[in-house]
Amino acid sequence: MAGKERKDTFYTVSYEPIKDLYTPEDLDLDYGRDLGNPGEYPYTRGVYPNMYRGRVWTMRQFAGFGTAEESNQRYKYLLENGQTGLSVAFDFPTLLGYDSDHPRSEGEVGKLGVAIDSLADMEMLFDGIPLGEVSTSMTINAPAAILWAMYLVVAEKQGVSWNRVSGTIQNDILKEYIAQNTYVFPPEPSMRLIVDTFEFGSKYVPKWNTISISGYHIREAGSTAAQELAFTLSNGFAYVEAGIERGLDVDDFAPRLSFFFNAHNDFFEEVAKYRAARRIWAKTMKEKYGAKDPTSMLLRFHTQTAGCSLTAQQPENNIVRTTIQALAAVMGGTQSLHTNSMDEALALPSEKAVRIALRTQQIIAEESGVANTIDPLGGSYFVEAFTNEMEKKAWEYFKRIESLGGVLGAIGSGYQQREIAEASYRFQKGIQSGEQTMVGVNKYNADEKTSIELLKYSRDMVERQINRLDKVKKDRDGDLVKRCLEDLEKAAKGTENLMPYIIDAVKAYATVGEIMDVFKGVFGEYKDPAIF
Repeated sequence: MAGKERKDTFYTVSYEPIKDLYTPEDLDLDYGRDLGNPGEYPYTRGVYPNMYRGRVWTMRQFAGFGTAEESNQRYKYLLENGQTGLSVAFDFPTLLGYDSDHPRSEGEVGKLGVAIDSLADMEMLFDGIPLGEVSTSMTINAPAAILWAMYLVVAEKQGVSWNRVSGTIQNDILKEYIAQNTYVFPPEPSMRLIVDTFEFGSKYVPKWNTISISGYHIREAGSTAAQELAFTLSNGFAYVEAGIERGLDVDDFAPRLSFFFNAHNDFFEEVAKYRAARRIWAKTMKEKYGAKDPTSMLLRFHTQTAGCSLTAQQPENNIVRTTIQALAAVMGGTQSLHTNSMDEALALPSEKAVRIALRTQQIIAEESGVANTIDPLGGSYFVEAFTNEMEKKAWEYFKRIESLGGVLGAIGSGYQQREIAEASYRFQKGIQSGEQTMVGVNKYNADEKTSIELLKYSRDMVERQINRLDKVKKDRDGDLVKRCLEDLEKAAKGTENLMPYIIDAVKAYATVGEIMDVFKGVFGEYKDPAIF
Protein backbone atom coordinates (compact mmCIF):
# COMPACT_ATOMS: atom_id res chain seq x y z
CA MET A 1 0.00 0.00 0.00
CA ALA A 2 1.32 3.44 -0.92
CA GLY A 3 2.24 5.72 1.96
CA LYS A 4 0.75 9.11 2.72
CA GLU A 5 1.71 11.75 0.17
CA ARG A 6 3.00 15.25 0.90
CA LYS A 7 0.07 16.94 -0.85
CA ASP A 8 -3.47 16.08 -1.81
CA THR A 9 -2.78 17.13 -5.44
CA PHE A 10 0.48 17.81 -7.28
CA TYR A 11 0.65 20.52 -9.95
CA THR A 12 3.18 22.00 -12.34
CA VAL A 13 4.14 25.65 -11.97
CA SER A 14 1.34 26.31 -14.52
CA TYR A 15 -1.19 24.48 -12.32
CA GLU A 16 -1.43 21.45 -14.59
CA PRO A 17 -2.22 18.36 -12.49
CA ILE A 18 0.44 15.65 -12.28
CA LYS A 19 -0.37 11.98 -11.78
CA ASP A 20 1.62 9.89 -9.33
CA LEU A 21 2.82 7.53 -12.07
CA TYR A 22 2.83 7.42 -15.86
CA THR A 23 2.70 4.11 -17.74
CA PRO A 24 2.21 2.93 -21.34
CA GLU A 25 -1.54 3.25 -20.75
CA ASP A 26 -1.09 7.05 -20.68
CA LEU A 27 0.24 7.09 -24.23
CA ASP A 28 -1.51 7.09 -27.58
CA LEU A 29 1.71 7.22 -29.53
CA ASP A 30 2.75 6.16 -32.99
CA TYR A 31 6.52 6.53 -33.32
CA GLY A 32 6.61 7.51 -36.97
CA ARG A 33 3.55 9.76 -36.82
CA ASP A 34 4.16 11.50 -33.50
CA LEU A 35 7.91 11.35 -32.88
CA GLY A 36 10.15 10.31 -35.75
CA ASN A 37 13.90 10.22 -35.42
CA PRO A 38 15.76 13.47 -34.70
CA GLY A 39 16.03 15.49 -37.89
CA GLU A 40 12.97 13.77 -39.37
CA TYR A 41 9.35 14.92 -39.64
CA PRO A 42 7.57 15.84 -37.37
CA TYR A 43 10.81 16.77 -35.56
CA THR A 44 9.45 16.13 -32.05
CA ARG A 45 12.84 14.69 -31.05
CA GLY A 46 14.91 17.52 -32.50
CA VAL A 47 15.44 19.50 -35.69
CA TYR A 48 18.87 18.06 -36.57
CA PRO A 49 19.87 14.38 -36.91
CA ASN A 50 22.86 14.52 -34.56
CA MET A 51 21.87 17.55 -32.43
CA TYR A 52 24.58 18.39 -29.85
CA ARG A 53 26.80 15.47 -30.86
CA GLY A 54 27.55 17.57 -33.94
CA ARG A 55 27.63 21.06 -32.40
CA VAL A 56 26.37 22.33 -29.07
CA TRP A 57 23.87 25.15 -28.88
CA THR A 58 24.97 28.75 -29.45
CA MET A 59 25.80 30.32 -26.10
CA ARG A 60 24.54 33.90 -25.94
CA GLN A 61 24.40 36.32 -23.05
CA PHE A 62 21.83 39.10 -23.50
CA ALA A 63 23.93 42.19 -22.88
CA GLY A 64 23.94 45.92 -23.39
CA PHE A 65 24.11 48.96 -21.13
CA GLY A 66 25.16 52.57 -21.19
CA THR A 67 26.82 53.72 -24.39
CA ALA A 68 28.05 51.70 -27.34
CA GLU A 69 31.63 51.88 -26.01
CA GLU A 70 30.70 50.24 -22.70
CA SER A 71 28.62 47.52 -24.36
CA ASN A 72 31.39 46.87 -26.88
CA GLN A 73 33.78 46.17 -24.00
CA ARG A 74 31.26 43.74 -22.45
CA TYR A 75 30.83 41.91 -25.78
CA LYS A 76 34.56 41.47 -26.15
CA TYR A 77 34.77 40.23 -22.56
CA LEU A 78 32.06 37.63 -23.23
CA LEU A 79 33.66 36.45 -26.48
CA GLU A 80 37.02 36.13 -24.73
CA ASN A 81 35.32 33.95 -22.10
CA GLY A 82 33.90 31.50 -24.59
CA GLN A 83 30.56 32.96 -25.65
CA THR A 84 29.74 31.90 -29.21
CA GLY A 85 27.11 34.49 -30.21
CA LEU A 86 26.13 38.03 -29.28
CA SER A 87 22.72 39.19 -28.07
CA VAL A 88 22.02 42.93 -27.93
CA ALA A 89 19.85 44.55 -25.28
CA PHE A 90 18.70 48.05 -26.25
CA ASP A 91 17.64 50.76 -23.83
CA PHE A 92 14.00 51.75 -23.50
CA PRO A 93 14.18 54.88 -25.72
CA THR A 94 15.71 52.82 -28.54
CA LEU A 95 13.04 50.12 -28.13
CA LEU A 96 10.37 52.80 -28.60
CA GLY A 97 12.19 54.68 -31.37
CA TYR A 98 13.22 57.81 -29.47
CA ASP A 99 16.64 59.42 -29.75
CA SER A 100 18.62 59.98 -26.56
CA ASP A 101 18.02 63.74 -26.67
CA HIS A 102 14.21 63.40 -26.82
CA PRO A 103 12.39 64.67 -23.70
CA ARG A 104 10.75 61.26 -23.24
CA SER A 105 14.19 59.62 -23.07
CA GLU A 106 15.20 61.51 -19.94
CA GLY A 107 16.16 59.17 -17.12
CA GLU A 108 16.13 56.07 -19.35
CA VAL A 109 19.16 56.50 -21.63
CA GLY A 110 21.42 53.44 -21.35
CA LYS A 111 19.62 52.11 -18.27
CA LEU A 112 18.06 48.84 -19.46
CA GLY A 113 20.30 48.33 -22.46
CA VAL A 114 22.57 50.15 -24.86
CA ALA A 115 21.56 53.49 -26.40
CA ILE A 116 21.63 53.47 -30.22
CA ASP A 117 20.72 56.70 -32.00
CA SER A 118 22.51 56.50 -35.34
CA LEU A 119 24.87 54.45 -37.47
CA ALA A 120 27.76 55.99 -35.52
CA ASP A 121 26.59 54.16 -32.39
CA MET A 122 26.21 50.87 -34.24
CA GLU A 123 29.71 51.26 -35.68
CA MET A 124 31.09 51.72 -32.18
CA LEU A 125 29.01 48.86 -30.75
CA PHE A 126 30.68 46.36 -33.08
CA ASP A 127 34.09 47.98 -33.36
CA GLY A 128 36.72 45.23 -33.57
CA ILE A 129 34.09 42.46 -33.75
CA PRO A 130 34.11 40.64 -37.13
CA LEU A 131 30.49 40.43 -38.24
CA GLY A 132 31.28 37.74 -40.79
CA GLU A 133 32.29 35.39 -37.97
CA VAL A 134 29.88 36.24 -35.13
CA SER A 135 26.13 35.60 -35.07
CA THR A 136 24.20 38.48 -33.48
CA SER A 137 20.70 38.54 -32.06
CA MET A 138 18.99 41.90 -31.53
CA THR A 139 15.97 42.23 -29.27
CA ILE A 140 14.15 45.02 -31.06
CA ASN A 141 10.62 45.21 -32.41
CA ALA A 142 8.90 48.37 -33.68
CA PRO A 143 12.21 49.88 -34.97
CA ALA A 144 13.61 46.44 -35.95
CA ALA A 145 14.01 47.23 -39.64
CA ILE A 146 16.04 50.36 -38.79
CA LEU A 147 18.43 48.61 -36.39
CA TRP A 148 18.85 45.72 -38.83
CA ALA A 149 19.67 48.21 -41.60
CA MET A 150 22.35 49.75 -39.36
CA TYR A 151 23.85 46.32 -38.68
CA LEU A 152 23.95 45.49 -42.39
CA VAL A 153 25.66 48.79 -43.18
CA VAL A 154 28.28 48.17 -40.47
CA ALA A 155 28.94 44.72 -41.95
CA GLU A 156 29.28 46.31 -45.39
CA LYS A 157 31.78 48.83 -43.99
CA GLN A 158 33.77 45.94 -42.52
CA GLY A 159 33.93 44.40 -46.00
CA VAL A 160 31.54 41.57 -45.08
CA SER A 161 29.02 40.68 -47.78
CA TRP A 162 25.43 40.35 -46.65
CA ASN A 163 25.26 36.70 -47.71
CA ARG A 164 27.80 35.94 -44.95
CA VAL A 165 26.03 37.86 -42.20
CA SER A 166 24.06 35.74 -39.72
CA GLY A 167 21.86 36.57 -36.77
CA THR A 168 18.32 37.41 -35.74
CA ILE A 169 16.11 40.42 -35.20
CA GLN A 170 13.24 39.80 -32.81
CA ASN A 171 10.85 41.83 -34.99
CA ASP A 172 7.76 40.22 -33.35
CA ILE A 173 5.21 42.97 -32.89
CA LEU A 174 2.19 40.78 -32.18
CA LYS A 175 3.49 39.71 -28.78
CA GLU A 176 4.00 43.41 -27.96
CA TYR A 177 0.25 44.01 -28.22
CA ILE A 178 -0.32 40.85 -26.14
CA ALA A 179 2.31 41.15 -23.43
CA GLN A 180 5.29 43.50 -23.48
CA ASN A 181 3.67 46.72 -24.81
CA THR A 182 6.68 48.29 -26.57
CA TYR A 183 4.65 48.85 -29.73
CA VAL A 184 4.58 52.11 -31.72
CA PHE A 185 2.51 51.67 -34.89
CA PRO A 186 -0.90 50.03 -35.41
CA PRO A 187 -0.90 46.32 -36.31
CA GLU A 188 -1.39 46.62 -40.09
CA PRO A 189 1.61 48.86 -40.92
CA SER A 190 3.66 46.97 -38.34
CA MET A 191 2.96 43.74 -40.21
CA ARG A 192 3.92 45.46 -43.46
CA LEU A 193 7.35 46.37 -42.06
CA ILE A 194 7.86 42.80 -40.86
CA VAL A 195 6.97 41.26 -44.22
CA ASP A 196 9.31 43.79 -45.86
CA THR A 197 12.14 42.29 -43.80
CA PHE A 198 11.05 38.75 -44.78
CA GLU A 199 11.14 39.68 -48.46
CA PHE A 200 14.40 41.64 -48.30
CA GLY A 201 16.17 39.01 -46.20
CA SER A 202 15.17 36.12 -48.46
CA LYS A 203 16.74 37.96 -51.41
CA TYR A 204 19.84 39.59 -49.95
CA VAL A 205 20.62 38.25 -46.44
CA PRO A 206 19.92 34.52 -46.71
CA LYS A 207 21.52 33.50 -43.39
CA TRP A 208 19.59 36.03 -41.31
CA ASN A 209 16.53 35.10 -39.22
CA THR A 210 14.21 37.98 -40.00
CA ILE A 211 11.97 37.31 -37.03
CA SER A 212 12.20 35.63 -33.66
CA ILE A 213 8.61 34.79 -32.77
CA SER A 214 8.66 35.26 -29.05
CA GLY A 215 6.88 33.44 -26.28
CA TYR A 216 9.42 34.64 -23.76
CA HIS A 217 7.68 37.91 -22.96
CA ILE A 218 4.27 36.21 -22.91
CA ARG A 219 5.57 33.92 -20.16
CA GLU A 220 7.28 36.79 -18.34
CA ALA A 221 3.91 38.56 -18.26
CA GLY A 222 2.51 35.64 -16.28
CA SER A 223 1.16 33.12 -18.79
CA THR A 224 1.12 29.39 -18.28
CA ALA A 225 3.38 27.13 -20.34
CA ALA A 226 0.43 26.09 -22.54
CA GLN A 227 -0.53 29.74 -23.15
CA GLU A 228 3.06 30.59 -24.05
CA LEU A 229 3.09 27.71 -26.53
CA ALA A 230 -0.29 28.48 -28.08
CA PHE A 231 -0.04 32.26 -28.30
CA THR A 232 3.49 32.10 -29.71
CA LEU A 233 2.65 29.59 -32.43
CA SER A 234 -0.59 31.34 -33.34
CA ASN A 235 1.43 34.53 -33.84
CA GLY A 236 3.84 32.54 -36.00
CA PHE A 237 0.98 31.31 -38.18
CA ALA A 238 -0.22 34.92 -38.56
CA TYR A 239 3.22 35.95 -39.86
CA VAL A 240 3.24 33.05 -42.31
CA GLU A 241 -0.18 34.10 -43.61
CA ALA A 242 0.98 37.70 -43.96
CA GLY A 243 3.96 36.58 -46.06
CA ILE A 244 1.77 34.42 -48.28
CA GLU A 245 -0.71 37.28 -48.67
CA ARG A 246 2.17 39.48 -49.91
CA GLY A 247 2.69 36.92 -52.66
CA LEU A 248 5.78 35.27 -51.22
CA ASP A 249 6.24 31.53 -51.59
CA VAL A 250 6.14 29.98 -48.13
CA ASP A 251 9.39 28.11 -48.79
CA ASP A 252 11.16 31.36 -49.69
CA PHE A 253 10.80 32.91 -46.24
CA ALA A 254 9.68 30.26 -43.73
CA PRO A 255 13.16 28.68 -43.37
CA ARG A 256 14.37 31.93 -41.75
CA LEU A 257 11.59 32.16 -39.18
CA SER A 258 12.89 31.43 -35.70
CA PHE A 259 11.37 31.28 -32.22
CA PHE A 260 12.22 32.46 -28.72
CA PHE A 261 10.92 30.60 -25.67
CA ASN A 262 11.11 30.95 -21.92
CA ALA A 263 12.63 28.27 -19.67
CA HIS A 264 10.79 28.30 -16.36
CA ASN A 265 11.25 26.29 -13.18
CA ASP A 266 9.12 23.22 -13.87
CA PHE A 267 11.66 21.06 -15.65
CA PHE A 268 9.45 18.45 -17.33
CA GLU A 269 6.71 20.90 -18.28
CA GLU A 270 9.26 22.98 -20.15
CA VAL A 271 10.74 19.99 -21.98
CA ALA A 272 7.25 18.89 -23.06
CA LYS A 273 6.46 22.43 -24.26
CA TYR A 274 9.47 22.53 -26.61
CA ARG A 275 8.77 19.07 -28.02
CA ALA A 276 5.10 19.89 -28.62
CA ALA A 277 6.07 23.16 -30.31
CA ARG A 278 8.24 21.39 -32.88
CA ARG A 279 5.53 18.87 -33.71
CA ILE A 280 2.74 21.42 -34.04
CA TRP A 281 4.81 23.74 -36.23
CA ALA A 282 5.98 20.98 -38.57
CA LYS A 283 2.52 19.52 -39.08
CA THR A 284 0.87 22.91 -39.61
CA MET A 285 3.51 24.17 -42.04
CA LYS A 286 3.19 21.00 -44.10
CA GLU A 287 -0.52 20.29 -43.92
CA LYS A 288 -2.04 23.80 -43.77
CA TYR A 289 0.46 26.06 -45.53
CA GLY A 290 1.76 23.56 -48.09
CA ALA A 291 5.46 23.87 -47.26
CA LYS A 292 7.55 21.44 -49.29
CA ASP A 293 11.05 22.43 -48.14
CA PRO A 294 11.82 20.48 -44.95
CA THR A 295 13.62 23.54 -43.52
CA SER A 296 10.30 25.43 -43.62
CA MET A 297 8.97 22.88 -41.13
CA LEU A 298 11.82 23.19 -38.64
CA LEU A 299 11.00 25.08 -35.46
CA ARG A 300 14.42 26.42 -34.48
CA PHE A 301 14.42 28.32 -31.22
CA HIS A 302 16.46 30.37 -28.79
CA THR A 303 15.77 30.03 -25.08
CA GLN A 304 16.27 32.40 -22.19
CA THR A 305 15.93 31.34 -18.59
CA ALA A 306 13.02 32.90 -16.72
CA GLY A 307 13.69 36.43 -15.55
CA CYS A 308 10.38 36.40 -13.66
CA SER A 309 11.64 33.53 -11.50
CA LEU A 310 14.64 35.48 -10.18
CA THR A 311 14.49 36.83 -6.65
CA ALA A 312 16.16 39.79 -5.00
CA GLN A 313 16.19 37.79 -1.77
CA GLN A 314 19.14 35.38 -1.50
CA PRO A 315 20.23 36.15 -5.09
CA GLU A 316 22.79 33.32 -5.11
CA ASN A 317 19.80 30.94 -5.25
CA ASN A 318 19.18 32.27 -8.76
CA ILE A 319 22.26 30.37 -9.95
CA VAL A 320 20.49 27.12 -9.07
CA ARG A 321 17.21 28.20 -10.66
CA THR A 322 19.00 29.21 -13.84
CA THR A 323 20.89 25.90 -14.00
CA ILE A 324 17.67 23.88 -13.80
CA GLN A 325 16.00 26.07 -16.42
CA ALA A 326 19.00 25.92 -18.75
CA LEU A 327 19.11 22.14 -18.43
CA ALA A 328 15.42 21.97 -19.38
CA ALA A 329 16.13 24.04 -22.50
CA VAL A 330 18.99 21.74 -23.48
CA MET A 331 17.00 18.56 -22.81
CA GLY A 332 14.20 20.13 -24.85
CA GLY A 333 16.51 20.66 -27.84
CA THR A 334 17.18 24.41 -27.99
CA GLN A 335 19.47 25.83 -30.70
CA SER A 336 20.60 28.85 -28.69
CA LEU A 337 20.58 29.73 -25.01
CA HIS A 338 20.91 32.71 -22.69
CA THR A 339 21.33 32.11 -18.98
CA ASN A 340 20.25 34.90 -16.65
CA SER A 341 22.68 36.24 -14.07
CA MET A 342 22.10 35.91 -10.35
CA ASP A 343 21.89 39.68 -9.77
CA GLU A 344 19.32 40.62 -12.43
CA ALA A 345 16.51 41.11 -9.91
CA LEU A 346 18.66 43.92 -8.50
CA ALA A 347 20.52 45.46 -11.44
CA LEU A 348 21.99 44.77 -14.85
CA PRO A 349 24.53 41.95 -14.42
CA SER A 350 28.07 42.52 -13.21
CA GLU A 351 31.00 40.89 -15.01
CA LYS A 352 31.31 38.26 -12.28
CA ALA A 353 27.62 37.39 -12.41
CA VAL A 354 27.54 37.15 -16.20
CA ARG A 355 30.66 34.97 -16.17
CA ILE A 356 28.98 32.54 -13.75
CA ALA A 357 25.90 32.48 -16.00
CA LEU A 358 28.03 31.67 -19.03
CA ARG A 359 30.00 29.04 -17.10
CA THR A 360 26.66 27.41 -16.22
CA GLN A 361 26.07 26.70 -19.91
CA GLN A 362 29.64 25.54 -20.43
CA ILE A 363 29.46 23.09 -17.51
CA ILE A 364 26.18 21.67 -18.84
CA ALA A 365 27.74 21.27 -22.28
CA GLU A 366 31.15 19.97 -21.24
CA GLU A 367 30.69 18.16 -17.92
CA SER A 368 27.12 16.92 -17.44
CA GLY A 369 26.97 14.38 -20.27
CA VAL A 370 23.51 15.49 -21.40
CA ALA A 371 24.86 16.58 -24.81
CA ASN A 372 26.29 13.15 -25.56
CA THR A 373 23.07 11.55 -26.77
CA ILE A 374 20.07 12.88 -28.67
CA ASP A 375 16.74 13.58 -26.96
CA PRO A 376 17.64 11.61 -23.82
CA LEU A 377 14.14 12.04 -22.35
CA GLY A 378 12.42 10.67 -25.46
CA GLY A 379 10.31 7.66 -24.61
CA SER A 380 9.69 8.72 -21.02
CA TYR A 381 6.07 7.88 -20.29
CA PHE A 382 5.70 11.14 -18.38
CA VAL A 383 7.42 13.36 -20.98
CA GLU A 384 5.59 11.84 -23.94
CA ALA A 385 2.21 11.98 -22.19
CA PHE A 386 2.81 15.57 -21.17
CA THR A 387 3.96 16.51 -24.68
CA ASN A 388 0.65 15.17 -25.99
CA GLU A 389 -1.24 17.12 -23.34
CA MET A 390 0.57 20.36 -24.21
CA GLU A 391 -0.26 19.86 -27.89
CA LYS A 392 -3.90 19.21 -27.07
CA LYS A 393 -4.19 22.40 -25.00
CA ALA A 394 -2.49 24.44 -27.74
CA TRP A 395 -5.02 23.28 -30.33
CA GLU A 396 -7.85 24.28 -28.00
CA TYR A 397 -6.39 27.80 -27.84
CA PHE A 398 -5.93 27.91 -31.63
CA LYS A 399 -9.61 27.13 -32.14
CA ARG A 400 -10.66 29.83 -29.67
CA ILE A 401 -8.41 32.43 -31.35
CA GLU A 402 -9.75 31.49 -34.77
CA SER A 403 -13.31 31.94 -33.52
CA LEU A 404 -12.42 35.50 -32.47
CA GLY A 405 -11.28 36.46 -35.95
CA GLY A 406 -7.70 35.26 -35.83
CA VAL A 407 -4.77 36.69 -33.90
CA LEU A 408 -5.52 40.36 -34.63
CA GLY A 409 -9.18 39.93 -33.83
CA ALA A 410 -8.37 38.18 -30.56
CA ILE A 411 -5.86 40.90 -29.64
CA GLY A 412 -8.47 43.56 -30.38
CA SER A 413 -10.93 41.84 -28.04
CA GLY A 414 -8.28 41.50 -25.33
CA TYR A 415 -8.53 37.71 -25.25
CA GLN A 416 -4.84 36.82 -24.90
CA GLN A 417 -4.26 39.72 -22.51
CA ARG A 418 -7.05 38.55 -20.20
CA GLU A 419 -5.91 34.94 -20.29
CA ILE A 420 -2.39 35.95 -19.28
CA ALA A 421 -3.64 38.33 -16.57
CA GLU A 422 -5.78 35.60 -15.03
CA ALA A 423 -2.90 33.10 -15.05
CA SER A 424 -0.55 35.65 -13.53
CA TYR A 425 -3.07 36.47 -10.79
CA ARG A 426 -3.47 32.81 -9.89
CA PHE A 427 0.30 32.31 -9.68
CA GLN A 428 0.84 35.39 -7.50
CA LYS A 429 -2.05 34.34 -5.29
CA GLY A 430 -0.35 30.97 -4.92
CA ILE A 431 2.89 32.66 -3.84
CA GLN A 432 1.07 34.72 -1.24
CA SER A 433 -0.82 31.72 0.14
CA GLY A 434 2.23 29.47 0.14
CA GLU A 435 0.67 27.07 -2.36
CA GLN A 436 3.54 27.91 -4.72
CA THR A 437 6.97 27.88 -3.08
CA MET A 438 9.66 30.45 -3.83
CA VAL A 439 12.70 29.58 -1.79
CA GLY A 440 13.95 32.58 0.14
CA VAL A 441 10.73 34.51 -0.46
CA ASN A 442 7.86 32.61 1.18
CA LYS A 443 9.87 29.67 2.56
CA TYR A 444 13.36 29.18 3.97
CA ASN A 445 13.75 32.92 4.48
CA ALA A 446 16.98 34.32 5.85
CA ASP A 447 17.40 37.69 7.55
CA GLU A 448 20.52 38.83 5.75
CA LYS A 449 21.65 41.71 3.56
CA THR A 450 22.63 41.22 -0.08
CA SER A 451 26.40 41.04 -0.24
CA ILE A 452 27.02 40.67 -3.98
CA GLU A 453 28.65 43.53 -5.88
CA LEU A 454 26.34 45.21 -8.42
CA LEU A 455 27.08 46.91 -11.72
CA LYS A 456 27.52 50.69 -11.46
CA TYR A 457 26.95 53.16 -14.27
CA SER A 458 29.38 55.81 -15.39
CA ARG A 459 27.97 59.15 -14.18
CA ASP A 460 28.75 60.98 -17.42
CA MET A 461 27.27 58.25 -19.65
CA VAL A 462 24.16 60.17 -20.73
CA GLU A 463 26.12 63.33 -21.43
CA ARG A 464 28.59 61.42 -23.62
CA GLN A 465 25.77 59.79 -25.56
CA ILE A 466 23.96 63.05 -26.27
CA ASN A 467 27.22 64.79 -27.21
CA ARG A 468 27.94 62.11 -29.81
CA LEU A 469 24.43 62.47 -31.22
CA ASP A 470 24.94 66.26 -31.49
CA LYS A 471 28.24 65.72 -33.30
CA VAL A 472 26.66 63.28 -35.77
CA LYS A 473 23.95 65.81 -36.63
CA LYS A 474 26.52 68.58 -37.14
CA ASP A 475 28.95 66.53 -39.24
CA ARG A 476 26.52 64.74 -41.57
CA ASP A 477 25.19 66.04 -44.90
CA GLY A 478 21.90 67.60 -43.79
CA ASP A 479 20.56 67.95 -47.34
CA LEU A 480 21.21 64.27 -48.02
CA VAL A 481 19.42 63.27 -44.81
CA LYS A 482 16.43 65.42 -45.78
CA ARG A 483 16.23 63.84 -49.26
CA CYS A 484 16.49 60.30 -47.85
CA LEU A 485 13.73 60.96 -45.33
CA GLU A 486 11.50 62.49 -48.01
CA ASP A 487 12.07 59.45 -50.26
CA LEU A 488 11.27 57.17 -47.33
CA GLU A 489 8.04 59.05 -46.62
CA LYS A 490 6.94 58.79 -50.23
CA ALA A 491 7.69 55.04 -50.29
CA ALA A 492 5.84 54.52 -46.98
CA LYS A 493 2.74 56.10 -48.51
CA GLY A 494 2.96 53.57 -51.35
CA THR A 495 3.45 49.82 -51.42
CA GLU A 496 7.18 49.38 -52.11
CA ASN A 497 9.47 47.39 -49.86
CA LEU A 498 10.85 49.96 -47.41
CA MET A 499 14.17 48.30 -46.56
CA PRO A 500 16.22 49.94 -49.37
CA TYR A 501 14.95 53.37 -48.33
CA ILE A 502 15.70 52.71 -44.66
CA ILE A 503 19.23 51.60 -45.58
CA ASP A 504 19.79 54.79 -47.59
CA ALA A 505 18.63 56.92 -44.65
CA VAL A 506 20.84 55.00 -42.23
CA LYS A 507 23.88 55.45 -44.48
CA ALA A 508 23.24 59.20 -44.43
CA TYR A 509 23.28 59.03 -40.59
CA ALA A 510 19.60 59.75 -40.15
CA THR A 511 18.74 58.84 -36.58
CA VAL A 512 16.38 56.18 -35.28
CA GLY A 513 14.05 58.91 -34.01
CA GLU A 514 14.00 60.76 -37.34
CA ILE A 515 13.14 57.62 -39.30
CA MET A 516 10.50 56.62 -36.77
CA ASP A 517 8.96 60.08 -36.97
CA VAL A 518 8.53 59.62 -40.73
CA PHE A 519 6.70 56.36 -40.10
CA LYS A 520 4.56 57.89 -37.35
CA GLY A 521 3.49 60.61 -39.75
CA VAL A 522 2.39 58.04 -42.32
CA PHE A 523 1.23 55.11 -40.19
CA GLY A 524 0.04 56.83 -37.01
CA GLU A 525 0.56 55.46 -33.50
CA TYR A 526 -1.22 52.63 -31.75
CA LYS A 527 -3.35 53.38 -28.70
CA ASP A 528 -3.98 50.37 -26.51
CA PRO A 529 -7.68 49.92 -25.67
CA ALA A 530 -8.37 49.68 -21.95
CA ILE A 531 -9.15 46.03 -21.23
CA PHE A 532 -10.18 44.71 -17.83
